[in-house]
Amino acid sequence: MAACAEDGCEQSAAVRLHVPWDANRDVCTAHARALVQQDGVVAEPLEGAGENWR
Repeated sequence: MAACAEDGCEQSAAVRLHVPWDANRDVCTAHARALVQQDGVVAEPLEGAGENWR
């Protein structure tokens, strides 16, 4: 699995964020929880990343 796209994070990516004003990115569940609260951001679970859900 790929690492989280957020700087300094070494967790495995489990969620793809679709960000209307920026590039889509794959992030860990902790970053997804925070970032998906912004208007327009949509989270999509990554296939095969079930063990990375925390």
